[in-house]
Amino acid sequence: MDTITHTLFGLSLYGSTNKDKMDRRTKMAYLFTAVGASQIPDIDVISQTWDTEGLYQMWHRGITHSIFLTPLWALLIYVLCLVFFKVKDRRLFFLGWLAAVIHVTSDLFNAWGTGYLEPFSQMRITFGTIPIIDFVFWLIIGGAFFLSKKKPVANRPFYFRAAWLVIALHVGLQSLQGYYFYQKYSQEYGQVALSAGFVPTTFQVITKQEGHVTIFEDGLFQPKQTLYALESKEDADLEYLFSNNPAAKTLQQWSPFVVIVEDDKQIGIYDPRFYRNGQSFLFESIEH
Repeated sequence: MDTITHTLFGLSLYGSTNKDKMDRRTKMAYLFTAVGASQIPDIDVISQTWDTEGLYQMWHRGITHSIFLTPLWALLIYVLCLVFFKVKDRRLFFLGWLAAVIHVTSDLFNAWGTGYLEPFSQMRITFGTIPIIDFVFWLIIGGAFFLSKKKPVANRPFYFRAAWLVIALHVGLQSLQGYYFYQKYSQEYGQVALSAGFVPTTFQVITKQEGHVTIFEDGLFQPKQTLYALESKEDADLEYLFSNNPAAKTLQQWSPFVVIVEDDKQIGIYDPRFYRNGQSFLFESIEH
């Protein structure tokens, strides 16, 4: 998910806690924990500053997004609360753990995916059933804030907890639809990937059969249509590409499948899930 959504998740966790008997310093520790742990897995973005081997595509949302690292993130946040706020409350550890788990798990559902099982598996897990920026989340959390604003402090957590139930229902329904479309297209095509649209119930379904890549738009309430038909040069010399552009090899490892481009000017690969208006922003190539 995007940074705003992760921040809103943290604020919603903070809103879900009972704070009517907390002093100001404890409230600050809870707010810091909820928002900080909701953001900290994305600390991996700094790795691009020292990436000289084209590995950033696998580093980003890699080990920092592992489910096995989440208790360590929670412990780090807990220690910071001890140092800066002088608050010793073991519930902060569990709040931070929950926030980190929500971060890394929610990222599974968009097309970018995560290294959820690292270091035991390098597989990039992605479901593609929720867009990276999902405005439905924003509306649900905004609604909880609006409804709780004029309520007594003791009653406000109810609205945020209800928002979490609605969020879970939204993710579940989207994922069931995504599973339906994945199974439907898998019967006809050898490789299939999903990328959820910004409008709920709509999906881009990216298929590959030998060297033919087709991107469809489909949904429960709209007819199926073909957006793009692409050709992949499967006989191109990728080892030549990889030796001259290591980031291309990383992209191939990261993507479910790629489109290979080769002409008189260049050879390259791109991820068709991010193909828009004649190009994909995840494209690595070299000139001939």
